[in-house]
Amino acid sequence: MQVLSTLISVSIISLVCPATVLAEGDAARGEQLFSRCAACHSVEGQNKSGPALNGVFGRKAGAVEGYRYSTALLNSAVVWSDETLDAFLSGPSKMLRGTRMTTSVLSEADRADIVAYLRTLPAQ
Repeated sequence: MQVLSTLISVSIISLVCPATVLAEGDAARGEQLFSRCAACHSVEGQNKSGPALNGVFGRKAGAVEGYRYSTALLNSAVVWSDETLDAFLSGPSKMLRGTRMTTSVLSEADRADIVAYLRTLPAQ
């Protein structure tokens, strides 16, 4: 019974607090880490082999004009937030089977930093 109670408590905390944990990412370090992402994504508004990521926060997945998204992203109800970006970066195909993004960011700290950097990017 104690184990079940602990699991429930941890689940509730993770539902209530994930944005707080992610908000502690280092945006400056995230910008440096993003250089690896820049092979496929821009932050200046032009699409590459991946969509432009400026203004990604609060945007529905699959909504960048002029980018040819996978059916998985087009049909998803995902809206990009701290939590959804973290989940997607940790395993794109685990979150959205059929996505064309194959690169994962395994380190939780790296994901938090990249997400913090993406949060600073205004829509253009």
